[in-house]
Amino acid sequence: MWLHVLAVALSFVVVSVTRGESKPENTGIAGVIMVTPIRPGPIKAGSEPPNAAPLPNATFTVTSDAGGVKKFTTDALGCFKVLLQPGRYVVLLAENRFPKPCGPFRVNVDRGRMTNVEWRCDSGMR
Repeated sequence: MWLHVLAVALSFVVVSVTRGESKPENTGIAGVIMVTPIRPGPIKAGSEPPNAAPLPNATFTVTSDAGGVKKFTTDALGCFKVLLQPGRYVVLLAENRFPKPCGPFRVNVDRGRMTNVEWRCDSGMR
């Protein structure tokens, strides 16, 4: 009898663990942050290469509605991935690289998925 009770309890624990919340590595924000313009002056449509470039090695702060703060840094190609709990967040460049603030970028994070973004910062170049 006690073996049967133990087996039922063990199977309940296994089912509870497998039905738990989504894995944290599947919840958050991922994407690329670009800076534009990268050259001064007017740009003729179709005649110039794109006037945007990745924003490398830039540190951003992520603030939640609940007040939590986390930081991430873009890689050499301006890409990033930050794991977060589901909720609403505001992302802002934590450095003074440009005359204007880079952000705030508002984003919603849903349970069990990475929210993909492409954000642009204004270099202030004219």
